[in-house]
Order: sequence, then structure tokens, then C-alpha cells
Amino acid sequence: MCYHASAPDRTELDDLFDHAVRTDEWDTYYHYLNGYSHKQLPVLTVEDPTAIHKNSWGLVASWAKDKEKADMLRKGCLNAKSEDIWETASYRNLIGKKRCLIFLNGFYEFRHVTKDDKIPYLVGLKNQKTFATGGVYDTWVDKITGEVRNTCAIITTPANPLMAKIHNTKLRMPLMFTKEAMYEWLNPKLAKSDINALMQPLDENLMQAHPIMKFNPQKPELYNNAEFKNPVEYPQLALLD
Repeated sequence: MCYHASAPDRTELDDLFDHAVRTDEWDTYYHYLNGYSHKQLPVLTVEDPTAIHKNSWGLVASWAKDKEKADMLRKGCLNAKSEDIWETASYRNLIGKKRCLIFLNGFYEFRHVTKDDKIPYLVGLKNQKTFATGGVYDTWVDKITGEVRNTCAIITTPANPLMAKIHNTKLRMPLMFTKEAMYEWLNPKLAKSDINALMQPLDENLMQAHPIMKFNPQKPELYNNAEFKNPVEYPQLALLD
């Protein structure tokens, strides 16, 4: 799945777009963020594909009846599986009309060497520092307090060969798009068959990955520095390779 990611800064976002996209709403940079902290991520939506918005990671469906239900939903809605997204209650009314691009410059997955030894990897695209993941979004309003939550979930697909090697337990990966392909995901006229055709694992030859230092996902504040992303050698990986 995808529960650990790295978000781009404003300059990196600007470099991704060929045409003007307003980035004044995004000035936060995370070298590392844990999905369960429900931090905001930069997104482009089908409804407004020319402006960066901030949506919290962890989707809350608009039909959630109260804050307790909203808080419960977002914990279980960081990821949406492509294979059953058309049937899942939180996503089935969104995939057809509320698709979004969620921008990252990397995500983290763990490779299991043994039951008790797992090695974290930083994964991204070759020759493209920032990239888009496909997602869905929604807005929830608390009927009592008026609180508004703009939220999103990252869609995942079965792993390609590279990700099957790294994420060797659950065999999943985010739905990823290159710069050249990303805007088709926001086409409002896509039919169900077109959407399904886009929800495929990215070619592994477009991706890169390397092991990094082991970390405690419960303490993300310790890892928001550039050194956190540096490659680390683990002798035990030779047993797998």
C-alpha cells in the first residue's frame, strides 16, 4: 500500500508544469510524512485542473454523518484499491467524476528480509523529481460545527516487477503518472472503460528506488531533512538479490 510519502516544495511543483498553475496555496515541504498524520498534499482536481489545492491525506466521504464517523473513515481511506474502487462505498461515487492528481517526489515502502527485518526504500521516477499519483477526492462538512474537510485518497494497483521485489508482502504500488501522461486522468469525459485502462501499474523501467535509513513511522519530525533520503547499504539484501 502507500502510507509513507514525500511531498514536493513549490519550486519542484512549478518545474513539473508546462503551463501556468497557481502554486500560491502550496508552500509546505515534507521530506517524510506518515499517512496517518493526515497532512495536506498538493492536488489538481477534475473540477479545477489549473490550480493547486490542499487536501488532507485520508478521504472522508461527504455522506459521513458526524465527526466520529469522519475520523474513522479517514484512517481507513488513505488508499483506494483500483480493482474494487467502483464498488467500495467511500469511492464508488467519486471515481467517475472526482478524480485528482496528488503530487509527491517519492514514497516509502518496506522490503522484508526476514519476519523481523524490513528495509525501507525510497521510490520515485527516473529523470523526474516530482510526479503525480492518481487519486480521488471529496469534501465533508460537519453539520454541527461547520468544519470543512477537503480530503483525498491515493489509488493503488498491483505491483510491477520492481515494486513486487521491494513491497514483497502485499505486492502493491501507487497509481503513478509521468508528466506526459498525467493530465489524461483529469479528463472529465472519460468513460468507465477509459478510467480502468489508466489504472495500471507504471512501467518499472521509468522508476528508481534505493534503500534508506531505518525509521520509526511514529516520529516523522525526526526525518524531515535531506539526509534522510540518502542511500544506505544493507549487507543482508545480498541474500535476496
